[in-house]
This record gives sequence, C-alpha cells and structure tokens, in this order.
Amino acid sequence: MRILGVDPGYAIVGWGILDYDKAKFSIVDFGAITTDKDTPFPKRLVEIYEDMDYIIKRCHPEALSMEKLFFQTNVKTAIDVAQARGVLLLCAENNGIPVYEYTPLQVKQAVTGYGKADKKQVMQMTKKILGLSKVPKPDDTADALAMAICHGHVGGSGLSTAPSKRKLTERKGI
Repeated sequence: MRILGVDPGYAIVGWGILDYDKAKFSIVDFGAITTDKDTPFPKRLVEIYEDMDYIIKRCHPEALSMEKLFFQTNVKTAIDVAQARGVLLLCAENNGIPVYEYTPLQVKQAVTGYGKADKKQVMQMTKKILGLSKVPKPDDTADALAMAICHGHVGGSGLSTAPSKRKLTERKGI
C-alpha cells in the first residue's frame, strides 16, 4: 500500500510517501510545501492545493493519513490551519484518495509503542523505522512521515477514522 502522510499547515505542509508491505516501509519521497508569509492567504491556499495535487498525481498514493484537528489556544492560527487542512482534504477527495485521521496519541503509540512519547522520541523512531541517517527537516516533514507510519501500523486494525462511504447525488440547478 502506498501511503501519503500529511502534517497540515499554511506556512509549511509536511508530506511523506511510504510504501508499506508486510510490516516493512520503504520511502517513496518526502518534503514540504511552503508558502510565503507575504502572499495573500487565499493564494497560499491555492498554492497548497496545486502542490499537493502535483504530488498526488506524480506518486499515486492509495491513502492519505492526517492528524485529527485539535483545538489550539491561538484561535486565528487554528482557523487558518483548519482552512489549509480543508484544502488538503478537498485535494484528496478530488483525486479519489481516502483520508484516514489519527489522534496524536494514536500516532505516538503506533510509531514509538508509547502513547505519551515526546516529539523527539517520535522523530527518532521515525528515523529508525525508515532507516534514515538523520531526522528529516523541517519537523513538519518528519511529522508527516510519522503519520504515514501510523496508518501502516494502524490502518488495517479498524482503529482509524475510516472515510465515509457516500453516494454521489445529482446536484440540480448547478
């Protein structure tokens, strides 16, 4: 299975694509989508969509793994991240890729075996599991790879929030 892990944001979107077969991971590609702070916010969202669309079309993932949205103390940041996250969900949907969501606890448990692991432990285990010489930078990229690892370990167990199955209905008047 080819898994796209995503760490959503509006300045940096970390992403990582792994192939998972028989409990073994191999890296396809990873990186970060970055947007300039001086670019108008709607244009930043377009850039995120277009870059993610390109990555999806180039690498053909079968699943997208993303952290469940959680409340932040900075409301403006939370809203902006939620908007970027929505763009990423739309991109996955438009490309027919099911989205699976995991809590931070699930990611930590799946990657380190300990649900209360700290960020450094998760990053070190991500590096070890993938056989990398160093933790990928920026941190958002390492977080995205951890998301992909989580789906590989948890996805088949039924512990994920599986995508809803819906029928496409005809929209009248459009």
